[in-house]
Amino acid sequence: MLGCTAPEEEVRAIRDWFAVWGGRVDELNFAAARELFDRDALGFGTYETFLEGLEALETGQWRAVWPTIEDFRFNLDTLRVGVSADRRMAFALITFDSTGIGEDGKRFPRPGRVTAIFGRAQTTGGWRAVHTHLSLNRGVPQESYGERPEPA
Repeated sequence: MLGCTAPEEEVRAIRDWFAVWGGRVDELNFAAARELFDRDALGFGTYETFLEGLEALETGQWRAVWPTIEDFRFNLDTLRVGVSADRRMAFALITFDSTGIGEDGKRFPRPGRVTAIFGRAQTTGGWRAVHTHLSLNRGVPQESYGERPEPA
């Protein structure tokens, strides 16, 4: 049964997954972020209605957003996790904070939330995201105009 409770070791593993992903978003480390996702991952995005496959997720969402924001971090204390009885599928809800940049260069708070679905082939394997949906909180401007360069 899927519920809002999960074995503590699975909650820790998914908390660690979000901590790693958050760092990769903030560092603009697209290649390392890809390692956390299934190649056939699906997602919804700000700029694309439906993203099919990891390549589409990276090009249609990550590269359109991550360089325009600063200070991205997941609020790990808000994490909620459910795990299937066979421990091969899980879901998580978590909030995040980041800093957006207006057209005038002024910074603004850019909080939001995430729903993610994870899968793995074996119960001893690491979790990979098979679906993510990030959205901003109500009233937060959708556009950010930062231009952080990708590290060499």
